[in-house]
Amino acid sequence: MDFKAQFKQQLLGKPSDFTQMALSLFRYQAQYNVVYKEYLQNLNIQPGQIKNLEQIPFLPIEFFKQQKVATGNFEPEVTFQSSGTTQQTRSKHYVADLAWYNHVTKHIFEHFYGPLEQFVVLALLPSYLEQGGSSLVAMVDYFVNQTRQSEEGFYLHNRKKLHQTIDAARGRGKKVLLIGVSYALLDWAEELRGNYSFSGVTLMETGGMKGRHREMVREELHSFLKKGFGVDKIHSEYGMTELLSQGYSMGDGIFKPGQTMQILLRDLNDPFDIGAHHRSGGINVIDLANIDSCAFIETKDIGRMHTEGTFEVLGRFDNSDIRGCNLLVV
Repeated sequence: MDFKAQFKQQLLGKPSDFTQMALSLFRYQAQYNVVYKEYLQNLNIQPGQIKNLEQIPFLPIEFFKQQKVATGNFEPEVTFQSSGTTQQTRSKHYVADLAWYNHVTKHIFEHFYGPLEQFVVLALLPSYLEQGGSSLVAMVDYFVNQTRQSEEGFYLHNRKKLHQTIDAARGRGKKVLLIGVSYALLDWAEELRGNYSFSGVTLMETGGMKGRHREMVREELHSFLKKGFGVDKIHSEYGMTELLSQGYSMGDGIFKPGQTMQILLRDLNDPFDIGAHHRSGGINVIDLANIDSCAFIETKDIGRMHTEGTFEVLGRFDNSDIRGCNLLVV
C-alpha cells in the first residue's frame, strides 16, 4: 500500500496525533509536489529540519491561480474552480479522487449536524451554478443525493418555488437545511422583510457578495438575515476551492474546524511568524484531507483564535499580490 492509501486509511479512523500526521504529510508533499518543493527551495527550507507545525511554510493561495498544485502525477477526476469575473484568473484545484472529497465532506458535516438522511437539503447558489466547476455545488449535490429526498435541491432564481418546497418539507416534519450564497440570501431577506418565519430551518450562509452588495462584517450580515428570515441563528460554512475540508459555525460566528483541519494564525506583517501566540492574524490552514494537492495553505482571510482550536473570520486582506508568488515560475 502506497503512502497516500495508508495516510487516507489512518485519517479515516481516529488519528491519534494530528501533529505527527501533518509533519508526515509535509515531508511527503515537500518531495512529490513540484510547486511546493520549488517554493520551499526558494525559501532555503530543508524539510528534514521542520520539527513542529509552526515551522512549516504555508503555500500562498495565489499559487492555485498560477500553477498546477498537485502531489504526484495523476489525471484529475474533476477540477474545481473558484468563483470570479471574466477578468479574473480563477483558482484551480485538481482533484484526483472525487469519492474521497465526498467522503470527507459528509464525515465532517455529520460530525456536527448528524446524519444527512434526516435532512431535506436545499441550495440557493445562483452564481456558483452559473459559472460551473464549484466545489461547493459538488458538495451540496452529493448531500442532496445522500438524503434520497424527492425534492429538487438547487434553485437558481425561483425563490417562490423554493419557499413552497421549504413549507412542504416542514409540513411533513422534515429537517430542512438551506445553504445559500450571502448576496442571494440578502436579496431574499429584503424581499421577505421579516413577514414570514423560517423558524426551525437550518439557514447556512457560505459567504460571497460577488459585487452584488456592499461587503458586510459577519455580525451585520447575520443580523439582517435573522430579521429577514425570522430565525434565531444563522449558520455558516468555511471552505474554499483550494481545500477539501470544511469548518462550520453553529450560529454564533465561531467556526469549529473539521477533524481533518487545523487553523494557525500568522502575523499580519510577517507571514513566517506563525503560532499560538497570535490571537488574531492571517489564517493558515492545515488540511490533512488535501493529500493530492497541498495541505498547507496561506489564505487571504484574517481571523481570531478562540478556545480549543475554534476561530472567527474577521475579514480579508485587501492586497491582491500575496508575498512569494513571484518566486516561482514552473
